[in-house]
Amino acid sequence: MGRWSNQYKTMNKLFAIFLYTWVLASCSSPSEENKIGSATGPLQKDSSHEGVCGQPSRYGALAAHGAAAGGDAGTYASAVINEASEEGMVWIPGGAFDMGSEDFADSRPVHTVTVDAFWMDAHEVTNAQFAQFVKATGYLTTAERPLDPKDFPGVPADKLVPGSAVFSPPAHAVPLNNPMQWWKYVPGASWKHPKGPGSSIQGRENDPVAQVSYEDAQAYAKWAGKRLPTEAEWEMAARAGQNNKDYYWGRELKPGGRWVANVFQGSFPHHDKEEDGYTGVAKVRSFPPNAFGLYDMEGNVWEWCSDYYRPDYYRQSPKSNPRGPADSYDPDEPGAVKRVQRGGSFLCSDEYCIRYKAGSRGKGEISSASNNLGFRCVKDANN
Repeated sequence: MGRWSNQYKTMNKLFAIFLYTWVLASCSSPSEENKIGSATGPLQKDSSHEGVCGQPSRYGALAAHGAAAGGDAGTYASAVINEASEEGMVWIPGGAFDMGSEDFADSRPVHTVTVDAFWMDAHEVTNAQFAQFVKATGYLTTAERPLDPKDFPGVPADKLVPGSAVFSPPAHAVPLNNPMQWWKYVPGASWKHPKGPGSSIQGRENDPVAQVSYEDAQAYAKWAGKRLPTEAEWEMAARAGQNNKDYYWGRELKPGGRWVANVFQGSFPHHDKEEDGYTGVAKVRSFPPNAFGLYDMEGNVWEWCSDYYRPDYYRQSPKSNPRGPADSYDPDEPGAVKRVQRGGSFLCSDEYCIRYKAGSRGKGEISSASNNLGFRCVKDANN
């Protein structure tokens, strides 16, 4: 990554934000250790035997796959979207809890945090809700915006078409050291067409919206009179008063022999056994809520948080209402600006990625999106 870091300093902003090959994390197989560091020196290695789910940036996926120029992404008929909406928020009482996990290097040390009370969306923002926002504002998501050839020197202009990353599993087992074997840059992929032009959200109005960047999620939250949750707020809400659990729902992966979250079962990435009833995104409220009445706080889609990402932040995190560090730093991609993501997605697997476990963290470059990435919003108690 050294040459990328050096080039970053001389490239304009638009090219830089798509430069890095991986935006959520550097993916590794369960047998590899994930090394992390800081701007001031190395941190300890992650001794846990788990992979970190990741999705490629638009630039990385496009370059790796040599995506051809796509055709018309299709006309979106807003009339098919159910525009009925409710407040649908849950009261999260304030209090203290133990934040983080000793199982993941960037989630250490476990530390006690106090968070003020707030309101949180009961479920992830849906396609129907996001469609209402787009209709009202005319907003164009990152994945839908044109790319300027001047910002991508060396890349053929016919490859620079709007699109995004889509999970595209191979037909057979593959080594888990090259995630480009199951991620593709798909021209025309966007929130309206999560898997590309041949896909649609018609009939899937209650699915969580996906293919949204941090910028997109933040724009929606502002329009709705809400905001994105801090990482501490998100974890407190997910724990719902149950500290020191392996999973947010308890100590067993399958309580009572049942899957209680939308995650990946089987041989990753090529064969999802669909034991939980889904091979991709599930509509909101498909699984039981937690003790606070919140749905899908693990699995389904990753959720953006407002905090900048630094792997060493917990070492100096404030004890009251932490809002993240002042800036972003990821030793794997020193020039990329990243925000925290939480909860894992339908691609998290005990064979490759177990970041749906309690206290674990994700990270994402702020302008990148994928079909396993969404968000939910919060409100302050006095709003």
